[in-house]
Amino acid sequence: MARTRPDITVPDLTGRLAVVTGASDGFGLELATRLAGAGAEVIMPVRNRRKGEAAMASIRERYPYAVLSLRDLELSSLASVAALADTLRAEGRPIHLLINNAGVMTPPRRQTTADGFELQWGSNHLGHFALVGRLLPLLRDGRARITSQLSISANQNAINWDDLNWEKSYNGGRAYSQSKIAFGLFGLELDRRSQAAGWGVTSNICHPGIAPTNLLAARPEINRDKDTFGVRVIRALSRGGVLTGTVPTAVLPALLAATSPDARGGAFYGPSGLGGLSGAPAEQPLYSRLRGEEEARRVWRISEELTGVTFPAALVA
Repeated sequence: MARTRPDITVPDLTGRLAVVTGASDGFGLELATRLAGAGAEVIMPVRNRRKGEAAMASIRERYPYAVLSLRDLELSSLASVAALADTLRAEGRPIHLLINNAGVMTPPRRQTTADGFELQWGSNHLGHFALVGRLLPLLRDGRARITSQLSISANQNAINWDDLNWEKSYNGGRAYSQSKIAFGLFGLELDRRSQAAGWGVTSNICHPGIAPTNLLAARPEINRDKDTFGVRVIRALSRGGVLTGTVPTAVLPALLAATSPDARGGAFYGPSGLGGLSGAPAEQPLYSRLRGEEEARRVWRISEELTGVTFPAALVA
């Protein structure tokens, strides 16, 4: 008997403007597809225009009347983040949904962003922090739902406060965990500050469990010349329906968090199956590393200092 895969019903999003980072493949492409299929206009900021064009074509194969557009974005460059924000602010359209999905995972050797930050810290967290800050006027105009994609790695390791850029001793997996823990703390603190200051935006966080994507595949741009053993195992398990999900099922927590009228700000969504690896999406208890509000405020202060992007004053101690 064929396994029944979980799914959710996405509400009608006609008239809504959505922005999805990392929409050229993997989770981001599936998210953009589902949002477009529900009637949203989707802006797809991409680092590779050729992949972006192919992604739009694949969405239109399923939804011929999808309203899509590409923008340029390299999250590892604060100048690129600022340029995208300037473009969208010049267009002046309220943003109703922002899914911070793009990411890079475990380069085999330490790499840095254009601004000198360790690549995962700089792209996964600081780039998205700067993007939200620079887009905040449009997000406020749209009373936006902001959903930030974490990883089960946010339940491992810790923030390396004494060496945020991993200059003394690099460990790719620990650096990845740091980027996702910080990103989660930011997403939760964003909701608290919005509520305190009346920004009108709602922020929540999610994780996809485990599913086969290109994060651990061969990626020449981060000097990974072949697929990792881990991704080969994940693909095999996914094909057999063992523990892991598929790309269409793994995006459901983000889709639920971003679109459901019942999804809450400050909440954490993930798969509800064994170990949170797969299964139907549902609200989940916060990982222990995401519960510290003082740590969240510390991440916020450091992120403002490092990116030069500040948010309006909020009534937060």
